[in-house]
Amino acid sequence: MAKGRHSLALGIGTLMLSILAGCSGGDDDSQQTSESKESGGDKTVTIGSTNFSEQLVLANIYADVLRERGVNVNTRLNLGSREVVFPALQNGEVDVLPEYTGAVLAYLDQKGEYSDAKSSEEVGSALDKVLPESLTALKYSPAQDRDVLVVTSETASKYNLQTIGDLAPVAGELTLGGPPETRTRDAGVPGLKRVYNVTFGNFRSLDAGGPLTRGALADGDIDVARMFSSQGAIVQNHWVILEDDQNLVPAQNIVPIARRDALNPTVRDALNAVSAKLTTEELQAMNRQVEVDKADPASVAQQWFDDHFNAAANDQ
Repeated sequence: MAKGRHSLALGIGTLMLSILAGCSGGDDDSQQTSESKESGGDKTVTIGSTNFSEQLVLANIYADVLRERGVNVNTRLNLGSREVVFPALQNGEVDVLPEYTGAVLAYLDQKGEYSDAKSSEEVGSALDKVLPESLTALKYSPAQDRDVLVVTSETASKYNLQTIGDLAPVAGELTLGGPPETRTRDAGVPGLKRVYNVTFGNFRSLDAGGPLTRGALADGDIDVARMFSSQGAIVQNHWVILEDDQNLVPAQNIVPIARRDALNPTVRDALNAVSAKLTTEELQAMNRQVEVDKADPASVAQQWFDDHFNAAANDQ
């Protein structure tokens, strides 16, 4: 917003009014301000998300819970991949992101210093060490959504595929499909070659487990899809998740990552409460509602909120 002489005059006028107001009722105003800061009422928290349905659901759940506790909330959803959204968190365009412990660790740990971290505890500890000082990871949820490779039951039967390693002899004849960053992320094309000696004949740049990827796999335009383990479409279509028996992909617990300057006890407690209640099974059910039943992500999030928070409040 442009600033000029009009804003200067307004600022002086506002200052004089503030001084006059401060001469009477100061204690009450101070108490009100303190309570507002504690509840988060004077701070607008902006929640961002990447560009697939589960992220939209999670971001809306965060927003619902924060609003219920009196926090002013904005949402900036469907912004793109982590390579777009995480820098937005770092520079303050957004304040909170739903993230995945292993994926964001790999993104930040460019030198691979913590590449041996695989369990939830190991990954969570390593993540705390690599996050920039301005950011913090709150409590991670027991719910996980891991990156997986998926094939149709026909492809699994044809090539006798059960694990990712089973792809090695035939991958040269197959096309892998997934989001563009699959080309460069360690859990994608580079890691498949390094850990499993799997090199695909072709790669098609699609979306992150979204309608483009699901449609291409169903239509036979790709043979292997990079998807997420909690997606309802996998069960619905009787597709096969190839076992990551060499642990290329580390634990992927859902975790809110926030800017430290956006946190107060109210915001922290609310987001931690979501993590404590969320389960992998619920993720699968919510994803199916959005991806298969075409439900609105915000409505699905609202129902989860009502089931876990409004119901709890009514029981008290």
